[in-house]
Amino acid sequence: MNDDKIETKVEEIAQRYETDYEIGQQNINPLGLDLHNPVFVVSSLLILVFVVGSLIFPEQANEALGATRVWIGDTFDWLFLSAGNLFVLFCLALIVLPVGSIRIGGADATPDYSVLSWFAMLFAAGMGIGLMFWSVAEPVAYFTEWFGTPLNIEGGTEEAKAAALGATMYHWGLHPWAIYAVVGLSLAFFAYNKGLPLTIRSTFYPLLGDRVWGPFGHVIDTLAVLATMFGLATSLGLGAQQAAGGLEFLFGIDGGLNTQIAIIVVVTVIALISVIRGIDGGVKVLSNINLSMALLLLIFVMIAGAFVAFLSNIGTTVSAYAQYMLPLSNPVGREDDTFYHGWTIFFWAWWISWSPFVGMFIARISRGRTVRQFVTAVLLVPTVVTIIWMSAFGGSGIDQASAGIGALADGISDSSLALFQMLENLPFTAITSFLAIVLVLIFFVTSSDSGSLVIDSITSGGKTDSPQSQRIFWATIEGLVAGVLLAVGGVAALQALQAGAVSTGLPFVVVLLLMCVSLAIGLHHERILLKFAPDKAA
Repeated sequence: MNDDKIETKVEEIAQRYETDYEIGQQNINPLGLDLHNPVFVVSSLLILVFVVGSLIFPEQANEALGATRVWIGDTFDWLFLSAGNLFVLFCLALIVLPVGSIRIGGADATPDYSVLSWFAMLFAAGMGIGLMFWSVAEPVAYFTEWFGTPLNIEGGTEEAKAAALGATMYHWGLHPWAIYAVVGLSLAFFAYNKGLPLTIRSTFYPLLGDRVWGPFGHVIDTLAVLATMFGLATSLGLGAQQAAGGLEFLFGIDGGLNTQIAIIVVVTVIALISVIRGIDGGVKVLSNINLSMALLLLIFVMIAGAFVAFLSNIGTTVSAYAQYMLPLSNPVGREDDTFYHGWTIFFWAWWISWSPFVGMFIARISRGRTVRQFVTAVLLVPTVVTIIWMSAFGGSGIDQASAGIGALADGISDSSLALFQMLENLPFTAITSFLAIVLVLIFFVTSSDSGSLVIDSITSGGKTDSPQSQRIFWATIEGLVAGVLLAVGGVAALQALQAGAVSTGLPFVVVLLLMCVSLAIGLHHERILLKFAPDKAA
């Protein structure tokens, strides 16, 4: 390429990211809400219609949610699974390719948070409640054939133990974090390197240009709000179920729907306070506290559950993860329908529905990291920590079930109680169970808090300083949706929560696949600018 062609290419790339969109435009209505684009109004109305309709027609809503989940799982299972594999490969490529040296925010950008605080916030927002809820219940469920087994492996055997730990890691390892990394990096790059608003539509600028500020962008951001809302509601509902189960287990308080709703109300109020304080005064403080408490509980379970057994379980988890990753990633010719659709497809849809929330939150706290540092931290570090966590909690649960010790010997009776039933057979049950309840509640608060900040940013067109009343509105709506899903589901509340996540996760699969293409184009452009015209790069 001669100098003239290089100059032409550079100018073309530099002009491509010029936009007339006025990020600072304001249109504050008398209620103190930022309504400068249709996303807030449309997404709010759709969510409120769901809430009101579900309360008026609970049985019909529950049936519709269940039928939708089954149809999506049966029709689009191949899409969810294939997309998850592509996201992992895409992220691994970003680590090794030259674009990995690009720094988020420009060559002179420095990180806003220490590595420890950064990781604590990332992990607490990413899957804190889920790890607490499923770390014992999921592997023990596979081992005891509670609801399908991976690849139809017979339960109760050594092979079943390996498959249970391997399949659990498959659901909580590289694949979900690759989904988060794609969204987080896309948002961070286009916001901090290209000066675009911190909102999902901005990640499509290389593909759509200024059309992202029109109807196409409104649809993308509305889908992101809906996916985030129902993904969060699923997690908050699970957290309420587990906290209520823990209170019943520890104090004899009835853990039914009324208690679960009460927990949602109390935690939502605390989340409102945290939202008002912002990231530094709210999420950061709570995340650091939670990381310390989670580490303390993890060390206790590692030691009290027999440290030698823990080390053995780590070896089993790592080897089984490697052994079963490819078979479980294959969408063709699967015969383990109950496991495949009941577990894997749900988890993939859940992660995808969470990705706007987690991705945007990670983007907001990741300025100053290189692409390579970002992807490595988001993809690999949580996977390693999850291996340790699952080996300790899931391994101990399976060991107790295998040895016929405690309630887990009879399998899973209530998934929200599995963690406490495992802790019951270790020393200091009252203390550790109370610590677990507190952990769930704080994870609950950080998820609601982080989600409110993110939805608020999307609906205000990418602003990070929108009116406080708007953040309060979204935190309240999150708790309301979670409560409605629990109430509508009744005794089958877990299925209603899962159906909500799956239903909103489907359209966002396509959004994420296109986002990979757009990010690849953007990083390629930035690489050219850094090489031939560094003054025009970020």
